[in-house]
Amino acid sequence: MASLRHRIGALIYDGLPFERTLRAGDWLLLRNRAETITSDGRGVQCLWALSSDIHIANVFPSTSTRILKAALRDWPIALEDAPPSISGEEPAVSFVIGHRGLTRLPHLLQTLRSIAAQRDAAIECIVVEQSSTREIEPALPNWVRYLHTPIPSPDFDYSRSWTFNAGAGIAHGRILVLHDNDMLVPQHYAREILARANEGWSFIDLKRFVFYLDARYTQRLFDTGLLSTDVHTRVVQNLQGGSVIAARDAYFDIGGFDESFIGWGGEDNDFRERADAHGGVYPFGYLPMVHLYHEPQAGKIQGNAAPAVQRYHELAKIPAEERIRRLRELRDKR
Repeated sequence: MASLRHRIGALIYDGLPFERTLRAGDWLLLRNRAETITSDGRGVQCLWALSSDIHIANVFPSTSTRILKAALRDWPIALEDAPPSISGEEPAVSFVIGHRGLTRLPHLLQTLRSIAAQRDAAIECIVVEQSSTREIEPALPNWVRYLHTPIPSPDFDYSRSWTFNAGAGIAHGRILVLHDNDMLVPQHYAREILARANEGWSFIDLKRFVFYLDARYTQRLFDTGLLSTDVHTRVVQNLQGGSVIAARDAYFDIGGFDESFIGWGGEDNDFRERADAHGGVYPFGYLPMVHLYHEPQAGKIQGNAAPAVQRYHELAKIPAEERIRRLRELRDKR
């Protein structure tokens, strides 16, 4: 619980702007008092480098509930077991999800239910299991495409980049969504992706707020199959990863994800920098997402000391255009 000093400070400095903004129906414009945003009339771009929590939601958890309810009124998240049957229609959007192990299988299955609920867009979903043996295939719905990428040794650390590149290689859609296995998306996510792609954008980021459920509320979802809005969450903004959108051709033009990232961290930042150097990213987020709780990965606990994060800091010294050239050259040699 926040200290009395923090609570008084949040009331004085954040309370009135929060109430004014939310009551006006402008939840997209919520921010912390020292932060600057800009808008294209549809979404919001955060004009700072790193992700941040909405402070008042951490001090007064009930405010997180109000933000979540406002966001999901505009952009509902639905959970269904299978997408509507659209015979003969080629997918326009391919969701690609990397996965390993049984611990996060419940997270994956709920994420798939939110993807199955997409409307007004033809989709497919590819789950890439990176493991010694096929563990999750029997548990997957039959509408999901499954790809197994065997690892060279049992102690080989998870390579998210490898799973994304493998899935992208067999995707049918002209738009790829490189998506985490713990993130619920709004019902019209794919539709909005296509709308922005049809405006000419090759790389797109539509996330405004990501609502982080805790262990209790995540377990409630697993037990009931229902997403409740009567919950307290962290409210995170300016998150670069989690759900990365790219036109398929542009994805391979910049070299895909860099498979030198092994373990947690860094690959999303590197990809974003290369995308920015290759025509830019649509940066105006206006959609909510919900993140399901899990124990932090070993690399995340290490923070900046994680090997993959160190790898990112090394690569960041190299111009993005040169990184693209090297990755394309490496791919051409395979």
